[in-house]
Amino acid sequence: MRDLSRLFRPKTIAVIGGGAWCRLVIEQCRKMGFAGEIWPVHPKAEEMAGLPVYAHIENLPEAPDASFIGVNRFITIEAVRLLSERGAGGAVCFASGFLEAQAEDAEGADLQEQLLEAAGDMPFLGPNCYGFVNYLDGALLWPDQHGGHATDKGVAIVTQSSNIAINMTMQKRAVPVAYVVTAGNQAQSGVAHIGQALLDDPRVTALGLHIEGFGDLRAFEDLAAKARAVGKPIVALKVGKSDQAQAATVSHTASLAGGDAGAGALLSRLGIPRLNSIPEFMETLKLLHVVGRLPSNRIASISCSGGEASLAADTGHGRGVVFPELNERQKTDLREALGPMVALANPLDYHTYIWRDTEAMTKAWAAMMDPDLALTMMVVDFPRADRCDADDWECTVQAAIAAKQQTGANVAMVATLPELLPEDVAERLLAAGVVPLMGLSEAIVACEAAAQPAPEDVPPLCLPTETVSPELVPEAEAKHRLGWHGLRLPNFKRANSSGAARAAAVDLGFPVVLKGEGIAHKTEAGAVALNLMSGREVSDRAAAMPTEHFLIEEMVTGAVAELLIGVVKDPAHGFVMTVAAGGTLTEVMEDSASFLLPATDSMIDNALNSLRVAKLLDGYRGAPAADRAAILRAIRAVEAYVLAKAEGLEEIEINPLLCTPTDAVAADALMRRKD
Repeated sequence: MRDLSRLFRPKTIAVIGGGAWCRLVIEQCRKMGFAGEIWPVHPKAEEMAGLPVYAHIENLPEAPDASFIGVNRFITIEAVRLLSERGAGGAVCFASGFLEAQAEDAEGADLQEQLLEAAGDMPFLGPNCYGFVNYLDGALLWPDQHGGHATDKGVAIVTQSSNIAINMTMQKRAVPVAYVVTAGNQAQSGVAHIGQALLDDPRVTALGLHIEGFGDLRAFEDLAAKARAVGKPIVALKVGKSDQAQAATVSHTASLAGGDAGAGALLSRLGIPRLNSIPEFMETLKLLHVVGRLPSNRIASISCSGGEASLAADTGHGRGVVFPELNERQKTDLREALGPMVALANPLDYHTYIWRDTEAMTKAWAAMMDPDLALTMMVVDFPRADRCDADDWECTVQAAIAAKQQTGANVAMVATLPELLPEDVAERLLAAGVVPLMGLSEAIVACEAAAQPAPEDVPPLCLPTETVSPELVPEAEAKHRLGWHGLRLPNFKRANSSGAARAAAVDLGFPVVLKGEGIAHKTEAGAVALNLMSGREVSDRAAAMPTEHFLIEEMVTGAVAELLIGVVKDPAHGFVMTVAAGGTLTEVMEDSASFLLPATDSMIDNALNSLRVAKLLDGYRGAPAADRAAILRAIRAVEAYVLAKAEGLEEIEINPLLCTPTDAVAADALMRRKD
């Protein structure tokens, strides 16, 4: 992996080109107080932004640590070659028209290959990117405005989109940003590679990734491992939901998993919480900056309004947070602070009669805080400053800070509306170790994300294989292959006529199941008949099916639940396994969970426990429970086949897996592959 440290923390910067973009880079460096040397390069100009200009890269005093290349794509390649030959630390390639433009310009892909060859061992960002801002050292290669300011520590943000990066620097949420880095089309340095370099800086407290596509999956595994090693959390805003994994719609699995299931499963596997909006992303990074990962999901809310207390409880409903009941210590201290007229609960409405009494508010808020809580939220909305007077709200700021100092607890002040926590107040709170969270829903989401445990050590992903044109494997053959890897199957026979099917049924013993082979959706095609009790029933039903090839199986009875176990190859993320409610109502119920292979026991258990049909598996209303060990063996058998036979495999589906109190039997099997 190329070392990006010189590029991101430079002492000398070269600015190559003569346009307005290049002048902006110089001006922004000066505005940020960059203490190093800045060397403009242009073949004709004599000065740029008040600095003397070097005619050629070869004329520079020494190899620059970082270079902004603001020229067209053809000259960019030559500039990169010259910088690499001089031993420069790295470059930002601003020009577009490379691989990202190949749909309109066939030359783009070839130019990108030339760019990579020209760079050699020298790292670069882009092409087609704005570069980066280092707010810690005042160093930036950034050809536009930005809204940040210097800081001594903070979060790092990496995004593929330069415009998203600009917008994030303009936030008024008091998020302390240490770095903003754009990756462009990631010709060489990808998001994961950049993230690893930023985690090396001890002043970076957390890492936020805006991801359009993952690319190098091994690099993301390395990034997650590094984050674990240095104890720094990562969060992601994943966009660009893809339909790649839906290319094959033969099975229910492909429909359930969809293109985004692989992305979600990958982030979950890596221990990276996924956020769904920029406000959630920024608030979570802020919380992680101040307190790091939360030790649990147990939180408390205290406000001066019953409406806000109810709103906090409702906002947390269905999310991964818990408002635990008050313990005896909390009740005693709160009663002493608030008197007998306040109904004690969590979330708590402390009423308004102690408003303006900073000492009383401090006492009440500190009483709510407890070592068993991961975070205590004080819900406070400030009046708008342009029309109202916020002097009466100063008591809340002082009380929050005093309660934090008194207890040492994790404390947040939360505005129900993001705009009702002024930036200057947020910065005061942040400086005192109180997390200013803007938006109640964003605060709850941030708590949920920050409470996710550190990622476990997982085996390397089974990477996606080359895409093929698969064929539908006959069900009996599919079962035979899976059976060799441990999948429990019903006894079965194959037949090529209705008469042979009748004879096979007699040999197996009644009741039996009759299936038409070579049909993907058997139920819809009328190619499944259950619980047949005689030879005549078998031959009559076989004659009515749209095929001459049949599978006759023993009828498995006593199932307490039916599951689906499916695997689809997602070209972007690997092999996605989905467990779901099975049978004919699979897609109607949409009760599923997905993970990538190979899986740990905890991944499988968490997936099964998340299903609504988990109640049936555990024994519902006195019914016997399913054999979870047998279910696990079935899942592991399918996984074993995938890991052993990944080349050429596109998908597998077991539906239903009949789960009985003593067994788990694959009643139906679908497989698509190219041998």
